Amino acid sequence: MPHEIEKISGSISPFERIRRTNEAGNEYWSSRDFSQVLGYTDYRNFEQVVQKARMACFNSGQRIEDHFVDITEMIEIGKGGQREVKAILLSRYACYLAIQNADPTKDIVALGQTYFAVQTRKQELSDQVIEDDRRLLLRDEIKIHNIRLAETAKRAGVISSMDYAIFQNHGYMGLYGGMTAQDIHHRKKLKRGEQILDHMGSTELAANLFRATQTEEKIRRERITGKDHANQTHREVGAKVRQTIRELGGTMPENLPAAENIKRLQTKRRRELKGE
Repeated sequence: MPHEIEKISGSISPFERIRRTNEAGNEYWSSRDFSQVLGYTDYRNFEQVVQKARMACFNSGQRIEDHFVDITEMIEIGKGGQREVKAILLSRYACYLAIQNADPTKDIVALGQTYFAVQTRKQELSDQVIEDDRRLLLRDEIKIHNIRLAETAKRAGVISSMDYAIFQNHGYMGLYGGMTAQDIHHRKKLKRGEQILDHMGSTELAANLFRATQTEEKIRRERITGKDHANQTHREVGAKVRQTIRELGGTMPENLPAAENIKRLQTKRRRELKGE
């Protein structure tokens, strides 16, 4: 059995041995190290593999720059000398895509495919737990702040339930580029009776929480009165949040996918706490 295969069957995978971590605690791999572990004696051949991986990343809808970073690093050339070479910093997902496009006749490639498939799945599960926790926290926060917003809006002159529905629509129209709650409901393909907020991911919930808190503070701080003025304020704040998302290069909220009904997640967590 080749030496590299013996390594991967040991307690530490060779892919873990070459894994690096930056100051922020984020993991990455150097394409130079990665090509050597995979047995590519000519780095130029591995560059072709990385190029295919980049294309696969693009086709999957991921941002290439989040997973492939071009750099220059120093390598030893003998007698204590060094020279600069081009390299690419790869995320775990980038490594997974690269190894899927590597030479399948190499035994270590087949083993590496299994390794990164398992590790990527573990990361996905971990990421999902984090996303679920964020959704639960933010959804509870929005409930609290929507109550405060309703109280503040009422003092400003938004009295009836119809007034408040119109007031809320103005906030949505500002944040969602003119779309009303009904438009958003239709855009997200939600069923009748389903609540928009219950199907938002953490990013969309955070944007709406910011809209609600800033509107409540602005109405109270500036002592805004009159439902028309309150409606205008809510729409303006929503539009400002939208503008910020655009400036940061984020995805517009109406283009974010609908998430699983958070009520199911809440039920699941309650059962877990009870040990069911």
